[in-house]
Amino acid sequence: MPAILRPRVLRSGDLVVVTAPSGQLEPGEEPLLARGVAILERMGFRVRVSPMVNPARNRWWASGTPAEQAAELNGLLRDPEVRAIVAHTGGQATIGYLDLIDLDAIRADPKPIIGYSDISLLHMALYAQTGLVGFHADIATHGFGSDWYTLGDEARRSELIDLYTRVLTKAEAPGALPAKEAWETWRPGRAQGPLFGGLLNRLVLLQATPFAPAAERFEGAVLFWEELQRPVSRIWNDLHTLRLSGVLDRIAGMVVGIPTEVTPHEGGGERADLRDVVLDVLAGRDIPVLAQVDFGHTSPNLPLPLGVRADVDADNQTLSLIESAVTEG
Repeated sequence: MPAILRPRVLRSGDLVVVTAPSGQLEPGEEPLLARGVAILERMGFRVRVSPMVNPARNRWWASGTPAEQAAELNGLLRDPEVRAIVAHTGGQATIGYLDLIDLDAIRADPKPIIGYSDISLLHMALYAQTGLVGFHADIATHGFGSDWYTLGDEARRSELIDLYTRVLTKAEAPGALPAKEAWETWRPGRAQGPLFGGLLNRLVLLQATPFAPAAERFEGAVLFWEELQRPVSRIWNDLHTLRLSGVLDRIAGMVVGIPTEVTPHEGGGERADLRDVVLDVLAGRDIPVLAQVDFGHTSPNLPLPLGVRADVDADNQTLSLIESAVTEG
């Protein structure tokens, strides 16, 4: 099992490339992209937008064929000037080129890859194969380019931009992540362990491939996940898949993000919401569960770096990064 592989710290003026590793840029999203670029520049980085981020570039539901997307990503991984890669959006295409990624380029020059949704599949697979710390974090268009980053509370926006900047540029533990509102304790307790997770249905999808994380990756881990556009019955099934694969018997804690369009079950005189199905599947497992944490298909997302040790305190409703996500080396 590969050791954790931290990217090098970013410095002011470093080149960050916004690319399209999954979905294409939809017509009309250009203003969102421009606003997202402006937020990245506010963090102190030079930003270049890949030619793949273009409404004219598309193939079905993706920005290109798997071979084209892999070639784009591999070029960025191999380019020493590029210091970080930001997905402009998520999508449904990453699974098509996992076997075409230049893993040696990642090992030779690890770089932050930033995004969520389908991009979390990329994070989890690359962490499993190389130990690379991937950043489950805002995307460029509907994340950094969203109305929240333009029209939201300035104090909160500055707080998040400062957090992102510190996580990417400082080889030190960022500490407690700032909550917008109080999070929820679904099961009490406290645990520490390396973060692992992303979009729940993508984690389950990955389990059926050679890129699935080894069982040891879950030993003592803090599993974080979010979901969208699913009934809770589907989530119940996916969580049972993780139970049957042994994941839930290995983890030390669980962090649940903000669900988007997740519908409760109502039938037969009974109602089951997300909390009900999570606790039902966990059954008697004595692990803390902290929920409604600020990440998911919403904005803003707190940055959650895979492989970095975190402290989850469900009693006091806090989540802290207790190791650095990047290195000076």
